[in-house]
Amino acid sequence: MGVPVVIGWAAGDTAGGLMATIGGFTALYGSALPYLYRAGRLALVAASLAFAVGMGIWAAAVVWVGVLVVALIAMAATLLCNALAVGPPGAYMIALACAVGTAMHAEHLSPWHTGLLVLAGGGFAWLVHMSGALLWPRGPEESAVAAAGDAVARFAEAVGTPRQDTARHWAAVAMHESWAALVSYQPIRTTPDSTLDGLRQLNRELHLIFADAMRAATHNAPMNPTVPDQARRLAAQTQHPSSAGAVAGEEEIPLGGPRPLDLVRQAVTAGSEQLLVVLRVGAAALVAGVIGAALSLDHAYWAIAAAVLMLHQGFDWVRTMQRGLERLVGTWVGLILALGVLTAHPTGLWLALTLVLLQFTIEMFVVRNYALAVVFITTIALTIVSGGQHVPGLGGLLLARGLDTAIGCAVALAVYLVTMRAGAAARIPIAINRTLEAIGAVSDHLARSAVTTPAAWAARRDLQMQAIGVVKAYDASVNSSVVRRGDAEQMWPTVVATQRLAYRVLSACWALEQVGSGSEAARGVPRSLFSAHGDEQLHRALAALASAIRTGTAPTPLGKVPSFLSTELSTLHESLVQTVPDG
Repeated sequence: MGVPVVIGWAAGDTAGGLMATIGGFTALYGSALPYLYRAGRLALVAASLAFAVGMGIWAAAVVWVGVLVVALIAMAATLLCNALAVGPPGAYMIALACAVGTAMHAEHLSPWHTGLLVLAGGGFAWLVHMSGALLWPRGPEESAVAAAGDAVARFAEAVGTPRQDTARHWAAVAMHESWAALVSYQPIRTTPDSTLDGLRQLNRELHLIFADAMRAATHNAPMNPTVPDQARRLAAQTQHPSSAGAVAGEEEIPLGGPRPLDLVRQAVTAGSEQLLVVLRVGAAALVAGVIGAALSLDHAYWAIAAAVLMLHQGFDWVRTMQRGLERLVGTWVGLILALGVLTAHPTGLWLALTLVLLQFTIEMFVVRNYALAVVFITTIALTIVSGGQHVPGLGGLLLARGLDTAIGCAVALAVYLVTMRAGAAARIPIAINRTLEAIGAVSDHLARSAVTTPAAWAARRDLQMQAIGVVKAYDASVNSSVVRRGDAEQMWPTVVATQRLAYRVLSACWALEQVGSGSEAARGVPRSLFSAHGDEQLHRALAALASAIRTGTAPTPLGKVPSFLSTELSTLHESLVQTVPDG
């Protein structure tokens, strides 16, 4: 953030240097990504910021065009950032860059010139962000595997305790993220015996421990007390992954995640939550912009930025309302600090130092205390917008920014309320039924003793993601509103039972891998698990359970089911019987 300002000041164009600092926000993205993948991600972010600012400046001449452009950019950024799991600050920073572009004090620069300056700032941020690759080229992958090892160790310690289900969920999330770092985020094929191959082997051994812990949890069997220490030793070996032993073959490496195009396609599917979030952002952006324009507010696009901030992450109602309150209070307090900074009018090196200190403070507080961080976010945004010049009518400008924020927050809450689905708890049944469908798909591969084919890996990956998504759906539903909280909480036993069933099937796949999928010994495993017609029995049971969940009625008796899943299926069946009134 500081270097572009210093360069601009030294070149006699402080406003141009401040423009370039917007590209510096590129450094907020991708911190946990492997470096090769990070390089492409950060380049796209830098280009997006440059494009957004350029479009904002181009559209600012006509208010209605500006409103439409900012709204469209906010929608596109929300769709792509959420679908591709870009992570915070996500679409907000891109929408804010576009809004800031509409208010920039740099009339001597054309939109394309401004875009190039922002891109240059993003390029410098790219170099700084990527510099760690020189000292720690596989650092992000090592950190992901180490985090997975710690999570698996905690799960092994929790087996047989009330913490078991929660610990299993977070271990599954950590394992999924580590495989994503080792597989999905690797743009090139690695050479044999590379550090990455060693990390993959470590991660595979951790996954086997995870599967053993899941089987122990299913049978209420005690875990060997040395298992948690074993998982932590594997996590510690990430510092020297080449000593991990034999490298797993490509056919034994799980898939980290779907392709980006598939993720975007899923996001725009009718009825998806991500599409709903995009539509909310678009509606709120347009309404907030129209209100601001109708009230003749100068640079009313700030209202759009406030609305986007509240909605782009797809939070539940409680967190959306909390984010709005934090934004409103933080902004108004930040206006006071901005008044002091802009009145002092720092220039040159003092201006660069001011931006550095403000951004450093933001990063220190943004996770732990968002309302406090907003104070400094507001100040740094207005300082950049000032272009390093005295701002005439400063009090009126700041008052307008506060009013813009209030309008944006109010519009966002209104749009959320209008679009809130009548049955927010319906997310849970949908997520459960998707998980049951994924269980059926994996069981087909398991019954054929073919769990390491590309199709089987894809099915197992999808089941893992659906099992994680069930808890996410519950969290979103239970916080959707006070009125519907009780309905969601009644589904918790069914959520837990569904997860247990999913992980039991996944652990059976890992057990079959240990035997050797496709081997003579492995071909006998499905017969012992399913017996005669066991796969058909499982599909009938899953269909009956899915029908009961979909219709909200008591499920029909399960009948005969594969013995290795009888406990989990019975538990899920019983949870549904107890959920239905007079069941």
